[in-house]
Amino acid sequence: MINAKIIGTGAYVPEKVYDNAYMESIVDTNDEWITRRTGIKERHIAADDEYTTDLAIKAAQRAVENAGISAEELDLIILATVTPDYFTPACACIVQKVIGAVNAAAFDYNAACSAFVTGITIAKQFIVSGTYKNILVICADVLSKATDYKDRATCVLFGDAAGAAVVAASEEPGILTTDLGSDGDLSITCLAYKEDEEENAKRVSGEKNTIWMAGQAVMKFAVKAMADASNRVIEKAGLTWDDIDLVVPHQANYRIVDSAIKRMGVDKDKVYLTLHKYGNTSASCIPVALSEAEANGRIKKGDKIILVGFGGGLTWGAALLEW
Repeated sequence: MINAKIIGTGAYVPEKVYDNAYMESIVDTNDEWITRRTGIKERHIAADDEYTTDLAIKAAQRAVENAGISAEELDLIILATVTPDYFTPACACIVQKVIGAVNAAAFDYNAACSAFVTGITIAKQFIVSGTYKNILVICADVLSKATDYKDRATCVLFGDAAGAAVVAASEEPGILTTDLGSDGDLSITCLAYKEDEEENAKRVSGEKNTIWMAGQAVMKFAVKAMADASNRVIEKAGLTWDDIDLVVPHQANYRIVDSAIKRMGVDKDKVYLTLHKYGNTSASCIPVALSEAEANGRIKKGDKIILVGFGGGLTWGAALLEW
């Protein structure tokens, strides 16, 4: 039986850093408030001439190298972003050309912060069906270019990053079970062509192409969605929380993650966090943390890992992996 397994990971964060002291200098906030409410100390920010594909290319190259394959062996590249360089061409197509993946099809998709779990679920279907053997899943965003830096409730949250993983056909166990869901809702918005005076009025800056979020509603949704989805993938696999070695959640903010893991009943020592260093980097949160956990020796062969996230849409997703 063909299984789908992550065989390589990679990540990239920009060099520039906005720490909490800097945030204090541009908006009415302070380090104590940010730390207590979010757990975030720093966020990495793309340079003015650095865009989603620039980050994605670096993460992609590292994931392919880590997987021990060549770019020519890739059959498909899928890339999740809410901050594309262009509406067309797809960012995935630009990455495909730059890294030399001459045999790969490519397309973008959007599931916001849930997108890595969505991406590996898509990859699994192509692999198990026998359509493709090697698929590169990339999640990349430059949220700083869509952040309303006049809105102290949201501007302290977001950073920029890219994370990637090669999902390949394998005889070994890999992606065991996944659970995806959505609930069309306008609790998190960033407008494109649509003109909406009500949406514009929600934003401190009045700029429609910045991110707006209903914080309390999102938190209530996120805690339940993450816990419930995680429980479902464990139940589908016939396992219990005692079988889980590591949880890699979407790094939204500490209060959401803490409440979710309490609802799951999982030990905090099993949860891998990076939000203090990078903030909320949207879809790339999970693959960046996963890549870092692997590099730091927090993951060993045979470990069972939960990946779980939520995002705009509203969307959610959880996956159970055997490493």
